[in-house]
Amino acid sequence: MSDQAAIFVVDDDVQARKAVVALIEAMGLTVLSYGSAEDFLADYDGRRPACLITDVRMMGMSGLELQEELIRQGKPMSVIVMTGFANTPGTVRAMKNGALTLLEKPCRDDELWDAIRNGIAADREALAAGQTIEELRRRFATLTAKEREVLRHISAGDANKIVARRMGVSLRTVELHRQSVFQKMGADSLAELVRMVVALEGGEKA
Repeated sequence: MSDQAAIFVVDDDVQARKAVVALIEAMGLTVLSYGSAEDFLADYDGRRPACLITDVRMMGMSGLELQEELIRQGKPMSVIVMTGFANTPGTVRAMKNGALTLLEKPCRDDELWDAIRNGIAADREALAAGQTIEELRRRFATLTAKEREVLRHISAGDANKIVARRMGVSLRTVELHRQSVFQKMGADSLAELVRMVVALEGGEKA
C-alpha cells in the first residue's frame, strides 16, 4: 500500500485513452491504461489510493459492469465514468454504484482535472476510514465475552450498578471489566468509546 495515488484509465477508444493519459501525466500522477475492463481486472491488485476513469460503452464488459464487478470483488475505489452517450438510466446506475461523477465526452481538461483531484481525495478518505475500522475490529477481537457484554451495556448508557445486576456479577467485577474495555479499545472517554461502537456497527452493515 502506497500513499502515491494511481490513476487507471480503461477505454477501448485508443485516441480518447491517450488524451486522458497525457492529461494525467501532465498532472505528475501515476497512470496506467487499459483497452478493456477485462485487461484491467486481470492486472489490478487492489492498490490504493486510486481513481478509475472508465468509458461506459466498450467491447466486452462495459464501464458500468466494471464498476459493479469491483464492488463484487470488494475492491472499491473512486470511479469517474465518461461517456459520449449520456442517458438517465446509465447515469442513475453509475451513481447508485458510487461513481464520483459522470462526464460527457468530450469534456474540458479542467473538468476532468477537478474530477481526478476529487477522486483521489475521496479515495484517500475512504481508505483511511476503512483502515480505522479494521483497527477497531482488531481491538474489539481482543475483548473477552464478558468485556464485550459490558461494552454493550455501557455504550447503551447503563450505569455500572445496572450492568452488575443484569449480568449477575459484583459491581467491582463490572468496574474491572470496564477498565479493561477502555484500555483494550484505546478509548479515553465514554463518548469516544461510544463513537467506536457506532463506527464498528456501521462497518458491519457496510
